[in-house]
Amino acid sequence: MSEPCIITVAITGSVPRKEHNPAVPITVSEQVDSTHEAFEAGATLAHCHVRNDDGSTTSDPDKFAALMDGLKKHCPGMIIQLSTGGRSGSGRERGGMLPLKPDMASLSTGSVNFPTRIYENSQELIDWLAAEMMAYDIKPEIEVFDLSMLFKAVEMSEAGTLPKPLHVQFVMGVKNAMPADREVFDFYVRTLQRIAPDATWTGAGVARHQLAVNHWSLELGGHCRTGLEDNIRWDGTRLAASNAELVKRVADLCGEYDRHPASVAEARTLLHLPARA
Repeated sequence: MSEPCIITVAITGSVPRKEHNPAVPITVSEQVDSTHEAFEAGATLAHCHVRNDDGSTTSDPDKFAALMDGLKKHCPGMIIQLSTGGRSGSGRERGGMLPLKPDMASLSTGSVNFPTRIYENSQELIDWLAAEMMAYDIKPEIEVFDLSMLFKAVEMSEAGTLPKPLHVQFVMGVKNAMPADREVFDFYVRTLQRIAPDATWTGAGVARHQLAVNHWSLELGGHCRTGLEDNIRWDGTRLAASNAELVKRVADLCGEYDRHPASVAEARTLLHLPARA
């Protein structure tokens, strides 16, 4: 039997990109349609931001609620993961949607340099977001942009402020943060397996690194993230036509590594999430 691979689709990012690729979904209805196409192509986890009418990112709980309702209706059982990223607001505003009780939410356990700003996550904010996720029975996805974030997440799980087993996403290729380097990637995976052997993990490559990190993740037994948030191009020459196109590329790659796209039931079992009708 081949091993399942959970395909995460990051449908729309925190940076307005529709002017660079008209396929990037902005409105809630566009996001629902795009996610449904990606779900049909093999994605079983949706990483979600929401936007204002002008395209700017927001943490508006009403917009998140509308998006969740649409995804539950059109993508039965799909794992819904909401972003608490820094471009959606400041401070505790970033977790204002957590009472909606999504399956998962992203959590960065440290600060890091980004191309034009500092992605700031104070320990007070990290602790508060983690406590809110625990209170609402939301599984965190630990977004690791450098090594300290991985060790901090394991420290918090040992202290009981993050639930076990952890689910970690290695984000590679953001300028000024962790590079998309194969030896570095291998080291991160080995380190996770050493200090949190029961953890699951996903590889996320940004922009031109997306496909390479997909290959590395499939080879080493991890899971894959793709989508227009990370890469608005199919390759170096043409724009991706949709989130579904990028998902299908990963789904087609699975066979090369004796893997298959995880079903909803398989993905929920692997991530220790309850079944959904």
